[in-house]
Amino acid sequence: MASSSSSSKRHPLYHGIRCRGGKWVTEIREPRKTNRIWLGTFLTPEMAAAAYDVAALALKGGEAVLNFPDSVGRYPVPASKSPEDIRTAAIAAAELMKSEANHNNVNAVAQSDNTEGYGYAYHNVVGPSYETEFVDEEAIFSMPSLLVDMAEGMLLTPPRMSSPSDYWTENYAGENLWNF
Repeated sequence: MASSSSSSKRHPLYHGIRCRGGKWVTEIREPRKTNRIWLGTFLTPEMAAAAYDVAALALKGGEAVLNFPDSVGRYPVPASKSPEDIRTAAIAAAELMKSEANHNNVNAVAQSDNTEGYGYAYHNVVGPSYETEFVDEEAIFSMPSLLVDMAEGMLLTPPRMSSPSDYWTENYAGENLWNF
């Protein structure tokens, strides 16, 4: 029986991928060996699934269980069965999937805008950037050394505090919470 922690991180639809730290990772075991080939970390589950498909085709051929069987003709073919060549082709397939997804999103929005009867399409489509792009908070807040300053702040020793007895005797002259 699989543990709940491993099964909850696997994708419910795609084979050979799992979520780690909000990103999608994939690796594949070489047939009849204990070695695994690390294929990479990807932004979307579709990109990781395409990378897995390329590796599965290279290692298992026609017996491979694929996530996108209709895309086989578009996938890059590894130059050899070496882990480096398989990884390179897998990353190329993931990038192909990413560019196709971006292209399809722009076309879908443009078509839906045209069908509403306005007669024009929005060409400056802004999608959810938190999924596909890196957001540089330092540039947004105009603080080029924000993270460095925060790290340096953690290295400073805390300021000396006066003893509580000095504070209480100066300000409250005998009034104490325990006296009530």
